[in-house]
Amino acid sequence: MLARCLSASLQGLDARPVTVEVDMAPGLPGIQLVGLPDKAIQESRERVRSALRNSGFRGPLVRVVINLAPADLRKEGPAFDLPIALALLAASGQLDQPRLRNIWCAGELGLDGSLRPCRGVIALAELASDQGARALIVPTANAEEAALIPELTVLSAPDLRQVVEQLQQRGPLLRTMPRSTAFEAPEPEPLAQPGVEQSLAARALALAAAGGHHLLLVGPPGCGKTHLAHQLPRLLPPLSRSEALTITRIQSVAGLLRNPGTLPSTRPFRAPHHSCTAAALLGGGISPQPGELSLAHGGVLFLDELAEFSRAVLDQLRQPLEEGVLRLSRSRLKTTFPAAITLVAATNPCPCGWHGDREHGCRCSLSQRQRYWQRLSGPLLDRLDLQLRLERPPASRMRRCLEPTPSAGIEPWLQASCINSARQRMRERNPGGGCNRDLSAEEFGRVGRLERDGLQLWEHLIASRGLTTRSALRLLQVARTIADLNGRETVCADAVAEASCYRCTDPLVGDTAA
Repeated sequence: MLARCLSASLQGLDARPVTVEVDMAPGLPGIQLVGLPDKAIQESRERVRSALRNSGFRGPLVRVVINLAPADLRKEGPAFDLPIALALLAASGQLDQPRLRNIWCAGELGLDGSLRPCRGVIALAELASDQGARALIVPTANAEEAALIPELTVLSAPDLRQVVEQLQQRGPLLRTMPRSTAFEAPEPEPLAQPGVEQSLAARALALAAAGGHHLLLVGPPGCGKTHLAHQLPRLLPPLSRSEALTITRIQSVAGLLRNPGTLPSTRPFRAPHHSCTAAALLGGGISPQPGELSLAHGGVLFLDELAEFSRAVLDQLRQPLEEGVLRLSRSRLKTTFPAAITLVAATNPCPCGWHGDREHGCRCSLSQRQRYWQRLSGPLLDRLDLQLRLERPPASRMRRCLEPTPSAGIEPWLQASCINSARQRMRERNPGGGCNRDLSAEEFGRVGRLERDGLQLWEHLIASRGLTTRSALRLLQVARTIADLNGRETVCADAVAEASCYRCTDPLVGDTAA
């Protein structure tokens, strides 16, 4: 007897439909799984057999062939336990087959028949909704996550027996209703009023938040690089619903979803250690999983001690930083992970960390500083729009960090309202409503509104500093954000001059002496 049940397999962040087919025929008892299952699915034979017996159902006493179609799509994970069990019950006559028509399901089975949560349920739920599913059956722990797709009927149960009773309409209908989709992001907290030493750094944070620009902080230990990086998420605009759904999907696929019934209201902040591998930073594996880059989508990726990262790992960030997506290609699979992040990188000016400090002498030779900065390639530095040198505050001003600063003393451009206003100007002016960071040269020529004196100063800076085409465009994009933050319609020479202040590595890269 043949029975079918519908489910899905994760491929990156997307779910692909999978039909679980079960055929029972006379022969020696045994279960054979085909359709490119991984080790976890192969082991489902024993989990399903024990779960059926301990739930009061008959186990298969004939030859059983289970096919996961399409046969050329690799499947992984224990989420196929529930559809396999239901299809076995239907094929053996213990469950009416029409009850499974257009019903999707996913879940891991315990040996006692209990249902355990699985990864990526929100992706499966969205696919089931697009395919016109009558209902989706998931473990109770995944029900609220699946209910984030409001158009889908979500059924849940704690164990296999209650799932069958619901399908046979002999038990209560445990339907999960979607929560209210409206969510309010907390009001961003402003930065404390910076001192003289960090006023330019605070201005750079505001520009990064407003225009989505990547930021590099260079300075000795204790100058506040890490502290400043942790302030940036507080300045970013509130999440939109589409951004929150994408972040939820990424966290669900990675198995990091903490509050499955609610959409996140704060932007992510990820700070991987400099010893992480390329697969950990960008994502990958036999079955590609999102890495730190995608887990920071919509928020901030902080790379502390940038020069300590492997150069081969850092250079793989070039394309994602440029396009906002990461494309992974394998021999049998091609997938795309979102990577629209704001990168904040911090590094010391030399191996000992004290080059250029007023009070500590540098112990590094010129050749050591050259080798240190050669770990950062020119193409990578070209993609960091804001490059700033910080100085360690003197001891006489250390106590200021212990004193609360009244909000009345905050600079206007550090207020969330000013940053949100700048973003609104970009949405209304830029093609596609993107940030200034995403403007191409042609688009900037149409909407940038560069004044003649600003154009002349820009051409002078290109010639005097030897800027590449990319870094020259980045300079204009930052100048456009400065004008937006100042509430100006055009980009004047003052905005271009201020943008040139955030290019501290231009002379450093030229002489490689840091």
